[in-house]
Amino acid sequence: MNPANLILSPVITEKGTMAGEQAGQVVFRVRRQATKDTIRVAVEQLFKVTVVKVRTINFMGKERRRGTMKGRQMNWKKAYVTLKEGDKIEFFEGV
Repeated sequence: MNPANLILSPVITEKGTMAGEQAGQVVFRVRRQATKDTIRVAVEQLFKVTVVKVRTINFMGKERRRGTMKGRQMNWKKAYVTLKEGDKIEFFEGV
């Protein structure tokens, strides 16, 4: 699978930015089929950094209702990627 297709988007939240500042981690939303090894290779190829560790979390989609209709959001996966000390990924460089 193409590395650019594995990583869907960065997760920009308060918890994610604190992890980045304190532990040198970056948080990504990734495809559910992605493994830790494929995430490591994709991040190293796309951002030209060295990955030390990858932790993944699977999230179950929430059930939602609109009137009498029931639906379910999609399941998704989040990856915490720890970078080598000194490496950095900037998402908002011009801001």
